[in-house]
Amino acid sequence: MADKPWAGRFTQPTDQFVEEFTASIGFDRRLYRYDIQGSIAHARMLAKQRIITEEEARQIIAGLENILGDIEAGKVEFKVSLEDIHMNIEARLIERIGPVGGKLHTARSRNDQVALDIRLYLRDEVKTILAYLDSLEGALLAQADQNLAVIMPGFTHLQTAQPVLFAHHMLAYREMFARDAERLRDALKRINLLPLGAGALAGTTFPIDREYVAEQLGFDGVTRNSLDSVSDRDFAIEFCAAASLIMVHLSRLSEELVLWSSADFAFVELSDSFCTGSSIMPQKKNPDVPELVRGKTGRVYGSLISLLTLMKALPLAYNKDMQEDKEPLFDTIDTVKGSLKVFADMIAQMKVRAENMRVAAARGFSTATDIADYVVRKGIPFRQAHEIVGKTVRYCIENDKDIPELTLEEFRQFSDVIDADIYDYVTLEASVNARRATGGTAREAVEREIARVREAREKEGSE
Repeated sequence: MADKPWAGRFTQPTDQFVEEFTASIGFDRRLYRYDIQGSIAHARMLAKQRIITEEEARQIIAGLENILGDIEAGKVEFKVSLEDIHMNIEARLIERIGPVGGKLHTARSRNDQVALDIRLYLRDEVKTILAYLDSLEGALLAQADQNLAVIMPGFTHLQTAQPVLFAHHMLAYREMFARDAERLRDALKRINLLPLGAGALAGTTFPIDREYVAEQLGFDGVTRNSLDSVSDRDFAIEFCAAASLIMVHLSRLSEELVLWSSADFAFVELSDSFCTGSSIMPQKKNPDVPELVRGKTGRVYGSLISLLTLMKALPLAYNKDMQEDKEPLFDTIDTVKGSLKVFADMIAQMKVRAENMRVAAARGFSTATDIADYVVRKGIPFRQAHEIVGKTVRYCIENDKDIPELTLEEFRQFSDVIDADIYDYVTLEASVNARRATGGTAREAVEREIARVREAREKEGSE
């Protein structure tokens, strides 16, 4: 019982299995750097406020820095009996510098300490994820820029709908990941607040300076209510929700890459570096990376639901249940980081099979809507124009013809407003380039969008 910080109240030792069951050191050890970072800032504040002496603070900070070096050198064996990363570090500090190490915990609790560690850790990880998102956006933008002339079929219901530029399709995903980055940057506003100083739940009687600690640690401000400070995990849930949307977008792109790299589509070829073979079928080249990312999406959703369920019925303030917040959060971070990193590299090395895309775009009567628009411009109501084109398509199916192959006489049997200029509207290029409005698939619209995005990225990079 001697190594328990709360042993004074108890007369019997903790059951060994209970000790192992309730300990968090097995997973919260990854917070060691942040625990030490927060403790150093806390020690400086205690000295500034004359709660401890400058010499005591110097000893504490030197001891913590030495412990950090030992941990990173692999010289520290964490003990389950000490429960968590906080007590493992504190016990080692006391062992190293003596009783003065015990003064570090003045004016704080493990409740506000762990809240601080998670915020510091998550803040850094969000910044890393933002960098990975930026790399993926850059890869998508490069593919768009390099393939501006490539026309592919656009789909609804996975049926050929209208021709679009492949670049336009890539930019659609860039929009998704740009929103993801925006959500994370917004979440940082709520992550980057200092909870330390809330104590166990009610604050502290010591004359601490929370704003000084916040400044030392690079926080934008301090939390405003001690009860909420130690019991809030909204910021972690918000991150997991944003992470789930990142995985939605990666999974949608994964699904398309799996389809597009198949022999039936053959729209793209993924680098061998991101595929595997079959143990029995020598011809196979399996798109394992997008398949696995698609599969990993479920575990991130699970983490979000786990955190929501964890917090849904907890009374104020801290409860031991909240120890269960870390593993879902850590797993989400690891999964998202890995998925984004591998995707950015894979997209950058992806080869586009332009001719196969064009052939596919020419099938399925993808320019039928352009005929309807043409007829409408001749004064025919759209609903009537829709019927005219529907009959035209049925005629093509029955006679095994594509729309551009029809003679003018064949066109005119469905409407006498159709003239020879119809052929200016039914080519793939004409269909694509007619959609010039902002957000459209016309080459000029896509070029404008690429230029706009590049300018925004350069501006953001210079700030």
